[in-house]
Amino acid sequence: MKNPSLSFLVCFSILFALVAPLSHGQQDSKSDRKLTTRVEPEYPPVLRMRQIGGTVRLEVTINPHGTVESAKVVGGNPILAESAVIAVKKWKYVSAETATTITVSLVFNPYQ
Repeated sequence: MKNPSLSFLVCFSILFALVAPLSHGQQDSKSDRKLTTRVEPEYPPVLRMRQIGGTVRLEVTINPHGTVESAKVVGGNPILAESAVIAVKKWKYVSAETATTITVSLVFNPYQ
């Protein structure tokens, strides 16, 4: 790159993208926290009958004791979100030293 300020901006952007998630304590779904109890979401019968499905993505915060503190919808089919949140709040993980934030996806398939 011939422009030093553009080069600096690109480097800073890459560094920020790498460091920003770490500063918020976020981890992806490949976290070291192992799931010990998984409760499947209840598929609303009307939605299954009408063959309405999809995937709901949630940002899940797990406290050090392994209990889900919060589950926030970050994407997916909003009509299925309530069932997904209710189920995930019942999940249990192994204990850890600190709280963990991960992203999980739940698939609702009306053909299963």
